[in-house]
Amino acid sequence: MEGIDEEEFLSLRLAVDTDGSHERKRKRKRREAPDHSDSTCDEGKIFALLQMREQMLKLDHKRKDGTPADGRGLHLIHLLLISATSVNENNICRAVENLCELYQNVCLTGDSVQRVAAYFADGLVAKLLTRKSPFYDMIMKIPTPDEEFLAFTQLYKVSPFYQFAHFTANQAILEAFEKERNTNNRALHVIDFDICYGFQWPSLMQSLSENATSTNRVLLKITGFGRSLEELQETESRLVSFAKGFRNLVFEFHGLVRGSKLVKPKKKKNETVAVNLVFHMNSLNSPSKISETLKFVYSLCPSVVVLVEQEGSRDTHRFLPRFMESLHYLQPYLIHWMTACHLIVLRGKTAAEDQKPFFSSKFDGENDVGFRVSERDEGQAISLGWQERFLITASSWCCNVR
Repeated sequence: MEGIDEEEFLSLRLAVDTDGSHERKRKRKRREAPDHSDSTCDEGKIFALLQMREQMLKLDHKRKDGTPADGRGLHLIHLLLISATSVNENNICRAVENLCELYQNVCLTGDSVQRVAAYFADGLVAKLLTRKSPFYDMIMKIPTPDEEFLAFTQLYKVSPFYQFAHFTANQAILEAFEKERNTNNRALHVIDFDICYGFQWPSLMQSLSENATSTNRVLLKITGFGRSLEELQETESRLVSFAKGFRNLVFEFHGLVRGSKLVKPKKKKNETVAVNLVFHMNSLNSPSKISETLKFVYSLCPSVVVLVEQEGSRDTHRFLPRFMESLHYLQPYLIHWMTACHLIVLRGKTAAEDQKPFFSSKFDGENDVGFRVSERDEGQAISLGWQERFLITASSWCCNVR
């Protein structure tokens, strides 16, 4: 995090772990006596906390130089970790007190540390509230499908993460298709386990079209898994509309609702089959689901399997370690997105255009905001990193038996 190096962050983690161990000892002693925390820390204090949050939303603590005062960033992160420890120990009163102090010192339009702390504070408040609380919907309001789509569209425009994932995945798919050009009847079948509005595929359509002619057209079929039938229909409509711009491309789409029974898609003779697993494996929360998915992929006998994963721990059982891992992992995302969005607001489209050289260089080397791309595993994988931390890793695989 800006202004906070690895050693300082580790020291904070150790301090919180130590505090947590003492708290657990005290908690074991308290179990012998009745717990009155719920009665003493009532909805009134929660309401006061949410009022403090509303005040925070109206403030702008941004410093002129864009960096926190000396030691201030460390103080905010320490407060955040102490708040998370209180939530983990179910010490509601202490959590409310710490979160109130946080909201007095953070701001969504402040420097990067203030903004990161503000978003994570909101997450802690959401965990603190129960569904029965009258204030639950104030924090946990579920966005509409249109709001989700708009948010993802804006994220896609300013973020290098999906662009990196889609660029590297499409390159691997194109290479597999070209390798089988003499035997695949110019037919490519992509099986996408998370269609995600279909944003990955227009660039693939364009690349395929550039190497085809009106008399020797390419067939692209996409079988995509999505969250709902409505989302799949909208995705199909967008992709079909885009594909109409390429006369030398034949496009087919078949949507399947995620969670439905895995049925082998129909395949054309000799077509190149590519399985697209962009961020899908990270969504599987058990070894059995991972094993089931990989067995199904193997049964498809694909020409290539493209795997793009977020780096980080898969331990999702304990809250506090997961919170600290998420804070450490997500902060470069948040810092980049906030900076990019802030620049676009201030400078309009030119800010988005400033990122074009980074993408047009095919992600080579390191850019001026700390992101870098490097080969790993002796050239078998490629990772997007921020400073010294790997964030996303892409690799392609082939089945042993075809």
